[in-house]
Amino acid sequence: MAHPHSKYQDFEGLREQAVALRRGGYSLRQIRDELKIYNKDILNQLVKGEPPPDWTNHPNAKDDLREKARELRLQGWTYNQIQAELGCSKSSVSLWVRDLPHPEPKCTPEEQRARMNAGLARFRAARDLERTATKQEAAAAIGDLSDRELFIAGVALYWAEGSKDKPYRRTEVLQFINSDPNVIKLFLGWLDLLEVTRDRLTLRVSIHETADVQAAEEFWADVTGVEASAFSRATLKKHSPRTVRKNTGDSYHGCLVIYVRQSADLYRRMEGAWYGIVGGATRRPD
Repeated sequence: MAHPHSKYQDFEGLREQAVALRRGGYSLRQIRDELKIYNKDILNQLVKGEPPPDWTNHPNAKDDLREKARELRLQGWTYNQIQAELGCSKSSVSLWVRDLPHPEPKCTPEEQRARMNAGLARFRAARDLERTATKQEAAAAIGDLSDRELFIAGVALYWAEGSKDKPYRRTEVLQFINSDPNVIKLFLGWLDLLEVTRDRLTLRVSIHETADVQAAEEFWADVTGVEASAFSRATLKKHSPRTVRKNTGDSYHGCLVIYVRQSADLYRRMEGAWYGIVGGATRRPD
């Protein structure tokens, strides 16, 4: 057989040399360097049919993992368990063991659901502990409030939740409504700082007509330290029979409305302080 290129016209002679070298344990690269054959196609033709020497066969680094994965699968391990044990990808595990039979379940469907629910409960409990710890750490970081800090907090709270004077409706009076007892406590603490005594307050519960009004008034009386008998008549929210209420149960106490009599001057101080807070925030350096 003659090669079309003059350099390789003695193909059979080169093949005999290449085969001899191959059988003598030469690698393809060593044959290339020995015979000065740098054309890969020609080089492969020269040693065609001759197996490479054993020493050139590099073992696959994953062979051991594959065998271990198959061994574990036959023992009934799941893909996730094998992946965690061997530290390889789940796709690799699937490729290695997909021809093996699925392991028989070790528990009934009811037991599996119970285990899953128990695991979910543990996860939620751990998450709740983490959430609680974060909140407790943040609360401890606040510590005691100075009068100035309480004043600023109360102004911001009122501007977010309280009734405000409008150009078309001049009221200039402090009136606050909220359903959160802690928000109410902070507002009352702010009023104490402003030296507003309880006898200047008009308190009223606003609640759905189907709720327990008396229980709600007793709840808010305990929060505010004001006798329920001193409350104004509750405002009842009416709704149609088709209304679906979600704020029901023992934790529902409606909203408490707090009206501060003779508070026009306090309202103006509050509004002015609010705009001072806004100005101070916008003037902060970058």
